[in-house]
Amino acid sequence: MQHVHSYRPAGEVIDPPVDTVTLPHDLRHLRRKLLHLSNGDMVMLDLKEAVLFHDGDRLVLDNGDTVEVKAAAEKLFEVRGKSRLHLIELAWHLGNRHLSAQIEEDRILILRDHVIRSMLQGLGATVLDVEEAFQPARGAYHSHGSHGHDHHNHDHGHDHHGHDHHGHDHGGHDHSHD
Repeated sequence: MQHVHSYRPAGEVIDPPVDTVTLPHDLRHLRRKLLHLSNGDMVMLDLKEAVLFHDGDRLVLDNGDTVEVKAAAEKLFEVRGKSRLHLIELAWHLGNRHLSAQIEEDRILILRDHVIRSMLQGLGATVLDVEEAFQPARGAYHSHGSHGHDHHNHDHGHDHHGHDHHGHDHGGHDHSHD
């Protein structure tokens, strides 16, 4: 079995990959894992630190060949506003709830949540069911090569997973929820 100890960001390698591994967004933050490739082979990913992989990144095998990381199609909502300003306001409401979102110039993609769909429609958004690759924006504490905001060594008072709490403790970094 081949091992992976390094990777190259999307676009850096021009040679074709020997294979691909397709993963949804929540399984692309990796450090050590046995990965099943599209041809049925397996490789052992063993990196020094966790990496948030993106569609097109390349895993470098022991022999120098590469395997391309592909973002799996996921069931999402496509959110569109009446105008750019309206879309920005919708993004604010989603961010206020700490939801993962892929923000584009004319739309926002989020994981399907029917409570959030109702909220967005109540705010005048157009919300469509789509199924495509999901590449949510990295939070302020995340980088491509590492998880720079260690949630295991300090307490935030909340879990960063789609909540709508008001007046909760952020452990030293302030922002308000209106």
